[in-house]
Amino acid sequence: MRPAFASSDELAPLFLKLRGRCVLVAGGGPVAAAKVASLLPTGAVITVVAPEVVPAILDLGARVRVERRRFRPADLDGAWLAVAAAPPEVNRRVAAEAERRRIFVNAVDDPTSASAYAGGVVRRGGVTVAISTGGRAPALAGLLREGIEALLPEQLGAWVERAESLRARWKAEGVPVSERRPLLLRALEALHPAALDASDPLGPRRAARDGPPAGTGFVSLVGAGPGDPDLLTVKAVRRLEEADLVLYDALASGEALRHARRAHCFFVGKRAGRPSVKQETLSRMLVQAARHGKRVVRLKAGDPFVFGRGGEEVLALAEAGIPHEVIPGISSALAAPGLAGIPLTHRGLASGFTVVSGHAEEAYRPVLMAVRPGTSTLVVLMGLGTRARLARQLVAVGWPAETPAAVLLGASTPREHRWVGTLGELPEVELPDVDAPGTIVIGAVVSLAAAGAARGGVAWAGVEGRRG
Repeated sequence: MRPAFASSDELAPLFLKLRGRCVLVAGGGPVAAAKVASLLPTGAVITVVAPEVVPAILDLGARVRVERRRFRPADLDGAWLAVAAAPPEVNRRVAAEAERRRIFVNAVDDPTSASAYAGGVVRRGGVTVAISTGGRAPALAGLLREGIEALLPEQLGAWVERAESLRARWKAEGVPVSERRPLLLRALEALHPAALDASDPLGPRRAARDGPPAGTGFVSLVGAGPGDPDLLTVKAVRRLEEADLVLYDALASGEALRHARRAHCFFVGKRAGRPSVKQETLSRMLVQAARHGKRVVRLKAGDPFVFGRGGEEVLALAEAGIPHEVIPGISSALAAPGLAGIPLTHRGLASGFTVVSGHAEEAYRPVLMAVRPGTSTLVVLMGLGTRARLARQLVAVGWPAETPAAVLLGASTPREHRWVGTLGELPEVELPDVDAPGTIVIGAVVSLAAAGAARGGVAWAGVEGRRG
């Protein structure tokens, strides 16, 4: 039985050599993909086990072994380390089996199941700094990492090379260890005499802390589109490649983060009913990172200004005097119907379309009341949980129950699922239990999707429903 970890227990800060050693990753989602990406530079032999695996992992090819099935205890045989990035019940099973085999396990967002904790990591010039809160506050570890990174000088690699050569020389000359630190400080000062004050032992850190000047950073609010990384704009990809820091949403594609190879990627997603970073905190993070001279990308699913609270972040940046830009993305309101072969406007059927958020009735009800039935296409985002109430309200104000309707899940992603039927059937439709964003489309134009498929157009593979 695994001993309980007490908050008073100290963690042993160790750095592991994993090259050529087996590491098991249980889980195949975006979080697991991020863990795999962090393990790849170590040279570990990585095996991923999960029933469903995101393309970001599959695209790694021979660099990672993938088993598309459920976890088995035997998967831990021969492993030196395990990473549990699956649903909580699977994480607990992995942790229990790992404990029996005396294998350390890093359980993502599940500190009680973990015997090892991943820290916020800074890597620069051969130096690795890791910060841990023992799994209690990973967001705080990330913020501390940002602060430490701002203090470290850019020329750290040169310092490591100089310290390494001097260590070998002093060891050969028999210089006592107690005398080496002041000698090393003077040697580093000689490397950068103009930047450092020899009388100030904090010189290296002070020089890095005071530069670059406040306000030289830049923030890009980038739309990630509906999920397929091929739908990112060229400018969005360029900003990700240039970024020092990426703050990304829950629905932003993990594959998009592959473009941010030099950046620290920090998850700040919001999902209904789940703990999340407050908007005010997120805005402060953007401002503080930019003031430290960082090139920051705020990566948002869809378009930043379509139910993405991008306007609030722009106002916060403007108030703080931070230079910024907005790079539009393809909103699911447009992409999901388009990929399903549903034109939002069509001559003789719909002369316009209305997009509403379905999670708050007090917000969408006045809009619905203003749309005359049969004249426009209605697109509902974040409305899967309220679709029954919404459908009944539309029928009550005059929308025919026979009006074509579609539910489009996970547009442009491997989890894509489409249902087509009628407004009257919408409240009772059973949808697959997948963690994917959904778009509801209501209007006569939905009927054109099936017509297009019948003529060899958009394929409706896997469609369920009366009109499937």
